[in-house]
Amino acid sequence: MHKTSILAYHIRKRRDSRAAVAVSSSSGFTLIELMVVIVILGILTAIIAPKIIGRTDDAKVTEARVQISNFETAIKMYKLDNGYYPTTAQGLTALVARPVGSPEPRRWKKGGYIEKGKVPNDPWGNQYIYASPGIKGDYDLLSYGADGVRGGEEYDADLSNWDVE
Repeated sequence: MHKTSILAYHIRKRRDSRAAVAVSSSSGFTLIELMVVIVILGILTAIIAPKIIGRTDDAKVTEARVQISNFETAIKMYKLDNGYYPTTAQGLTALVARPVGSPEPRRWKKGGYIEKGKVPNDPWGNQYIYASPGIKGDYDLLSYGADGVRGGEEYDADLSNWDVE
């Protein structure tokens, strides 16, 4: 072999072995790198999870307020069409099914006044309480909160149409 071809052979061999080492050393993660990532994920979970989990109660209160506001709109539309609010006996069902009995609605809207054709429960699974005439107005609409019992504080507090802004 000539000197130049021997020299070229050694240079190529050396370059190829370096490339092989570079590829094999960067093809995976070390145990330490994996442990660092796991620790970081654990710390993030410990910080963020309580903030997200604690917000479900707040979200339910907000949902109840929105539902009460939607009921108020439907009840007012009912009155515009029929000249009076649904009675306590007719209840919120009068917003999804034409009430029978006295007073009979004159121009009840076909399809009802609530979009899904069903009176939703409050976010805690309890029925809303409706009374007309109400104690604090033409009608009262209440959710007894998370505990489902009259009264209470924080998430167990009652939500009503006169409290909703």
